[in-house]
This record gives sequence, C-alpha cells and structure tokens, in this order.
Amino acid sequence: MTRTVDVDGLRLTMPDNWRVWKYDDSAFHRNQFQGFAGGSKAMDAVALAADGALWLIEVKDYRRHRRSKPSSVFAEVAAKARATLAGLATARVRANDQAERDWARDAMSQQVIRIALQLGQPVKPSRLFPQVVDPADAQLKLRQAVRAVDPHALCSAGAIDRGNLPWGTMAVPRLEREV
Repeated sequence: MTRTVDVDGLRLTMPDNWRVWKYDDSAFHRNQFQGFAGGSKAMDAVALAADGALWLIEVKDYRRHRRSKPSSVFAEVAAKARATLAGLATARVRANDQAERDWARDAMSQQVIRIALQLGQPVKPSRLFPQVVDPADAQLKLRQAVRAVDPHALCSAGAIDRGNLPWGTMAVPRLEREV
C-alpha cells in the first residue's frame, strides 16, 4: 500500500514508514462486507504506523457542504470504527483478494488501535455554513464516543490543513479530481 490516499477531495500524506489503505473503497468492503447485517459503513482510511499502531481515520469536510444527518458526527464515527474493525477481522480470512487479506491480517496484528477524525469546518462560520461542532469540545466528545477502543482519540476540528494529527493534509487540485 502507499503513503498517500485521497479522501473526498483531500490528500492525506502519511509519515515515512507508514502504510495507508482506503478501506471504504476496497473490493472486500464494497463487494463482500458492505451489505452484511443490513449494511455496514466504514472509516475512510486505515493506516499502519511505524510504531505498531492501527489508525482508523474518518474525514469530514463541512467547509462547503452542510451536515445533513441529524445524528451526532461522533456517534457516526464510533459506529464506523466498530464496523471497520469487524470488517478487518473478517477480511483477514474471507477477502477474495490475497493482498487485501494480507493487509487486514497486518492491521489486526497491531498492538494499539487509534481513531482519528479530521473535521473540516468553516474558519469564518456563517448562517449558510455554520460550524458543526465547537472545536474546543470536539476532541472530548470524540473520546467519549470511542473510549472503549481508543480513550486518546484525536480530533482536528478546525481548518483542514492544520491540526494535531500525525499526517499532512492538503486539497487535491481540482484538475486531478476530474481526471
């Protein structure tokens, strides 16, 4: 797998010695697991860190599009994390593609599970594009929602290119997205 992944118009660039997989676009998730038990959502990306941590990564960009779901974004991330972990556990033995099976096996053998939410919000909120959550409370709310898996979850809830996450983020140029 690679060190970069494009998620919803954003490019995540992982540190050296990390690997990242766009899990929600994988053949296993789309063709084998997504319809399981009435439907299964997934985190956007799964990364393996050099220190032996498995990172489950969700990216939400509300800078241009309003949130239309009435539920909490943090409850949604917790449900996606649970479904992704179940999917990875299943993929390591049931994925049709051997590379995906190997990747899932590597992911499930990590010693630590981390969860990260990269939440892009308008820097200058307006009535049309308000902030979805208060950035000051976002990390605490995420940690409360996912504490059974990662009591030290990270949430970057401001400008999309700044934050406390261990990878870099930049917008994918519009021309690249259209190709």
